[in-house]
Amino acid sequence: MSTSTRSGAPIRLGTRRSALARAQSGHVAAVLREAAGREVELVSIVSEGDTNRASLSEIGGRGVFATSLREAMLRGECDLLVHSLKDLPTARPDGLVIAAIPPRADARDVAVTRTGTALHALPPGATVGTGSPRRIAQTRIRSPHSRAVDIRGNVDSRLARVASGELDAVILAAAGLSRLDGDPLGDLRAESLGLAEWPTAPGQGALAVETREDAPDELRAALAVLDDLDTRIAVTAERAVLAGLDAGCQAPMAAHAVVEGDDLRIRAVVYAPGDGWRIGLDVTQTLGEGYIRQNGSGNDADAADGADPIFAARELGFSVARRLLERGAADLLPHDHPDDHD
Repeated sequence: MSTSTRSGAPIRLGTRRSALARAQSGHVAAVLREAAGREVELVSIVSEGDTNRASLSEIGGRGVFATSLREAMLRGECDLLVHSLKDLPTARPDGLVIAAIPPRADARDVAVTRTGTALHALPPGATVGTGSPRRIAQTRIRSPHSRAVDIRGNVDSRLARVASGELDAVILAAAGLSRLDGDPLGDLRAESLGLAEWPTAPGQGALAVETREDAPDELRAALAVLDDLDTRIAVTAERAVLAGLDAGCQAPMAAHAVVEGDDLRIRAVVYAPGDGWRIGLDVTQTLGEGYIRQNGSGNDADAADGADPIFAARELGFSVARRLLERGAADLLPHDHPDDHD
């Protein structure tokens, strides 16, 4: 057992070096300190996504923000990781487990401009920065006369390109802005894009706290305190759609689910890359009266009992994916590396 996993020693939380990653990890660390009664220290790890400057549409399906961190944890350099769930491949690596999914923040995207002009009202030729094929496709529908510009970089650098006038707008995750310290927008203005017409990436707004399967019971118990069952149910369904479509994290698709009482509602859309065509479904399923909170599972284990809400959410997601494929979604999706999916 490494020194850090002994009772009383600091818990080492591996994180990317970006301001957003460290802010997200810092929020989890604060709650974990309280739950575990131990110090939590951040360990910076460089991921491929931080060093590879190629477009995310080219590299985003290979887990570029997760692989290096996971390898570091398996080498014993840290005890747990905090990921943005939307960047996490759907296949679970051997030896690792998502021990907690905290309550989800705002799952919406926002369009950030200098003047507060709505995305649909931008003038012809306006430039909208985003590296996401989904957001590019959605922008072409919402603002067909604008021009999408493929960009990379941290939140501050993207906002700076709007403030300087280089871009007219950028599309960002609302959750990322809310987790940064201070006021990252400054004088810029953000338009929230409603989930009904602008659904977002599977897992957007949620964090995944990952550790080793053989992590000490004390650590696993402390992490379980962070887990939010409604969020886990919803993102399980969303990620099952992605896995069922056999498409990477950067596929032009969206899936957003929400638990409403004992019902799980999921909206999923696959977009054509260029012409505004899309195939979508909106499905609601009852998970069973009382089961969601009485019998919910707070781990990654598959359940053989259909009454388990995690099992039911996963099956609903796979069912939605099959129906999308039957309607022709396969013709709109790029195929990614097979190791990235369930």
